[in-house]
Amino acid sequence: MATKKKPKPKSFKPFIKAFWILFFGGVLLLALVFLLASWGVFGDMPTFERLENPQTNLATEIISSDGKTLGKFFLEDNRTDVPYSELPQNLVQALIATEDARFYDHSGVDARGTIRAVLFLGSRGGASTISQQLARQLFVGVRSKNVAEAVVQKVKEWVIATRLERNYTKEEIISMYLNIYDFGYNADGIRSAAKIYFGKEPKDLLTEESALLVGMLKNSSLYNPIRREELTLERRNTVLAQMEKYEYITEAERDSLVGLKMDINFNPENHREGLATYFRMYLQGWLKDWVSKNPKPAREGERDTWNIYLDGLKVYTTIDSRMQANAENAVQEHMKRLQAEFFVQNTPDRNPTTPFLDLSSDEIKGIMTRAMKSSPRWRTMSREGKSEDEIRDSFNKRTEMTVFDWNSPGMEKDTVMTPLDSIRYYKTFLRSAMMSMEPQTGHVKAWVGGINYRHFQYDAVIQGARQAGSTFKPFIYAAAIDQLRRSPCDTLPDTQYCIEANKYGNPEPWCPKNSDGKYSGQSYTLKRALANSVNTVTAQLIDEVGPRPVVSIVKNLGLTSEIPEVPSIALGTPDFNVYEMVGAYGAFANQGVYVKPVMVTRIEDKNGTVLYEYTPETKDVLSQDVAYAMVDLLKGVTEGGSGTRLRHTFAKENRVYKEIMTGYPYELTNPIAGKTGTTQNQSDGWFIGMVPNLVTGVWVGGEERATHFKTIYYGQGASMALPIWGLYMKQNYENPDLEVSLADFERPEELSIRVDCNKPVEEEEENQELEDDLEGLDF
Repeated sequence: MATKKKPKPKSFKPFIKAFWILFFGGVLLLALVFLLASWGVFGDMPTFERLENPQTNLATEIISSDGKTLGKFFLEDNRTDVPYSELPQNLVQALIATEDARFYDHSGVDARGTIRAVLFLGSRGGASTISQQLARQLFVGVRSKNVAEAVVQKVKEWVIATRLERNYTKEEIISMYLNIYDFGYNADGIRSAAKIYFGKEPKDLLTEESALLVGMLKNSSLYNPIRREELTLERRNTVLAQMEKYEYITEAERDSLVGLKMDINFNPENHREGLATYFRMYLQGWLKDWVSKNPKPAREGERDTWNIYLDGLKVYTTIDSRMQANAENAVQEHMKRLQAEFFVQNTPDRNPTTPFLDLSSDEIKGIMTRAMKSSPRWRTMSREGKSEDEIRDSFNKRTEMTVFDWNSPGMEKDTVMTPLDSIRYYKTFLRSAMMSMEPQTGHVKAWVGGINYRHFQYDAVIQGARQAGSTFKPFIYAAAIDQLRRSPCDTLPDTQYCIEANKYGNPEPWCPKNSDGKYSGQSYTLKRALANSVNTVTAQLIDEVGPRPVVSIVKNLGLTSEIPEVPSIALGTPDFNVYEMVGAYGAFANQGVYVKPVMVTRIEDKNGTVLYEYTPETKDVLSQDVAYAMVDLLKGVTEGGSGTRLRHTFAKENRVYKEIMTGYPYELTNPIAGKTGTTQNQSDGWFIGMVPNLVTGVWVGGEERATHFKTIYYGQGASMALPIWGLYMKQNYENPDLEVSLADFERPEELSIRVDCNKPVEEEEENQELEDDLEGLDF
């Protein structure tokens, strides 16, 4: 019987061969895909230069003289890069534990993570490494919803990630990733996020704070600590669990941190809030002018001109953040009280506060019409092609709006009124401006352009010019001392004095009156006359020296306004701004040398290359003797004139003290030179005060000159402006680190002008001779 042949065992060679063909084919195909991607077949790939210098938009940072960030200029990206050395270790550990545990073991693509993601369809974690996420943020963009496009994007991420790993260290990749991420609320990058959510620098972040920010990296909109507190807290605790899993923290540490609540210190950053808003807006214009005159070095792939919103410049300013805060606090504290009294005085029974005094209905109508036509509403509707009648009608329709209010939370209240009524309402508010400067260097230490930048964006420090009143008188005295060798101890009578017609081009005789309309008939020393702002004495001095030398000195002191060469300038009729007046007074404190105020000392690019350094602009205007004599004259204002209230505690019962000055116990005992100023109808109140290393000017008034107090008691500079100076200086002296001088002004060694008016001339000369003799002796 024939035996059946056993079938030959099936050969696996074809399957093995097919497997290896498929495997190597897949590898070759994958390699080809990578190669094609690197060649740009699937879309542009970043060049080597772009990888070396990736174009990220960086905010320009404004830095104070004490190293604090005053604010930033940015469009959409409020980003300031932080080097790895300034990142806390807990932040780096939280990032690696949560986003890429094998970060230090791969070269941009994590094979294990990729295989895991493919096998489990992402249910056990994604495959993106930190390097890939950075590649997506910098060069690839948001993942497409189209599957084919998404696959191509993923391939490009892999290629770019490996290139990034070749070009940068692991530490640089971490810092780049944290610097690029958008945490919401203009918190672009870790520096802004730490400041906005916690009010601190990244290096100061606590472990739980770092965990919260790392948790937001998954989706900053979803894990939003302001809007979704519980969800964000849960995500933070997940990050802490990851840190414990990879042994960056212990189990006990995790348990203690998980139990903590989120301690959010929300500090939103924008252009209308924060410290030194008026100064920052001035600086914005200054920088735009600087950019127009300073071209950017040409580099491949970069913009050919500097952009203050995108290029990450660092602008080092002279502003001291502590003094700036003191200045803003002083303005706010006094103006709130002053405004309350203004409302009391200018509110007729059962009628709204009137912003205008002494004007006819036609004059008021003219003011309101000009205000309407210069408003954003008018400009917008005009661009839209609306007729004038339509635009005017819109100003009389009641609408919901948010307006400024001193007594409401956040100094804002919601109300319903017509746009025309809102214009009238805003004109009832008194405005203020203040600038503080170091006279020896010209460094501006504080700048407050108004009472609230969000609602009053006109910067009265440098945009506004108003009559200087009696703060101009020192320039008359300076000219008389400089040109005629007058002394603070010289005397002139307080009697009516007239300068005849046509003497200086006057069409009529000029016979100024004192502010109270009275003449004492006494002889006043120049020191006493200036202390009490005696107009008749000032008139005699300008007649002696002539208007032309006064104008010449004033121009040399940096006052650029047009000044007519007529006697009436002696009473401060020309308009000046606070910026100019503070600079001019600085020459008195700086031994006669005028130093132009400076706000920016240095500008650097994002790499620290210095682009600009300032050069001081100085001019010798007065001799040391004349400057010191002027300081001595101005000290008399606070020793026995209109500035003496700086020495008081204000326990008086007079209503002007009770309502406005209560709570202002300055009690300043150190030497202070200064001058108050009040203009016609109390429209403007001034005070410029000096100590040896700080000159500060304050102006207070309405937007319209017709907005003013009815009486001199409240409308004088000593009531409107001086309290701000006193509050500011009192706060400065409470911080010894500011080193604001308490000493007396330096007296020239051989003073040729008599200033000690209480001593006989002979005694003063003998004392000077004795001092000279003693100097020559060797003890």
